[in-house]
Amino acid sequence: MKIEIDTGSGFCFGVTTAIRKAEEELEKSDSLYCLGDIVHNGRECERLKKMGLITVEHSNLGSLHNTKMLLRAHGEPPKTYAMAEEQGIKLIDATCPVVLNLQKRIKADYDSDPQHQRQIVIYGKTGHAEVVGLVGQTDGHAIVIESLDDAKQLDFHRDIQLYSQTTKSLEGFRSIVGYISEHIVAPAQFHYFDTICRQVANRIPNIRTFAARHDLILFVCGKKSSNGKVLYGECLTVNPNTHLIDDPKEIDANWFQNVQSVGICGATSTPKWLMEDCRDVIANLV
Repeated sequence: MKIEIDTGSGFCFGVTTAIRKAEEELEKSDSLYCLGDIVHNGRECERLKKMGLITVEHSNLGSLHNTKMLLRAHGEPPKTYAMAEEQGIKLIDATCPVVLNLQKRIKADYDSDPQHQRQIVIYGKTGHAEVVGLVGQTDGHAIVIESLDDAKQLDFHRDIQLYSQTTKSLEGFRSIVGYISEHIVAPAQFHYFDTICRQVANRIPNIRTFAARHDLILFVCGKKSSNGKVLYGECLTVNPNTHLIDDPKEIDANWFQNVQSVGICGATSTPKWLMEDCRDVIANLV
């Protein structure tokens, strides 16, 4: 049986950089705090925990003083930086450059409109770490929409500035752009900014091609990964014989009966070593 790992799957640039910074710091010290899961993959988080990475949540920040803390690729709102400075926390900032640039654009847009006449709208998942950081650039004034139905509730008599979470789908973004363009009421103006990361967006056509050429697809992904849910859905659309797992222990030998070709792929938060572990488990089963 042929087993192939998708060469286009695995950590994106931002996640790779964050993990590298964590590993470099842990080589010099016994422990390091990280604000939130460094990556939405339980196995990778467990590996780094064994190295000394301690994950803390925003609710724990008040108890940290005079220590080091890593900010993951998703980015943080300004209040996190202010709180860290007050408490003597040295930050190791691993915010993805694409996210950082988006934060700066949204903040500049917000600051240029002191009366808040424009609606700053972010197409993204409410509560997602990146979105929380983006909304924070507007002191909480930005409007988050998750779907076309949410977009229909906007005030089309006021100016709209539309941005997107970097990992959202291009198709969803374009449908929202089309709807707002058709319904904006002059003299209100509509401007949109395609801020979707192409390193992520380009994985969709690639992973569809990959999924189509195998009898069975094993999609390896942490349950918290928004990007993973999108890519898994794309695989499932092309190949109904797609299985979602986040641990090699979940692999079922019964899946591989009469299967000649297996494809293993994953999200931008899926480490290569985990996909390789899955490959080895399948090889031993068959």
